[in-house]
Amino acid sequence: MSDKSERRAARAVIAEYHETELGKLVARFGEAVDRYRAGELDAFEVDQVAFQYSRAAKELWKYCNLLQAEIAAAIIREDPPRDWWDRGAPRRHS
Repeated sequence: MSDKSERRAARAVIAEYHETELGKLVARFGEAVDRYRAGELDAFEVDQVAFQYSRAAKELWKYCNLLQAEIAAAIIREDPPRDWWDRGAPRRHS
């Protein structure tokens, strides 16, 4: 395979992974909005979820766009990170 086709294949792996993981984050945020509409969460609780979603989506974006494509694709194929929601959790100050 040529370097160009290897990069294209790596970018395809990353794009699929990014879309799948982002979909999981969006679903989690959507569940919070649904719970708000059902009266199970208040606006502040949904805002916390929105904040965590935003941070998690940014971390996912950085992972998928700032690493060299071939390296990121190799990691995704072998042992992909799966804790994006946790990575978006607010940091607790001690």
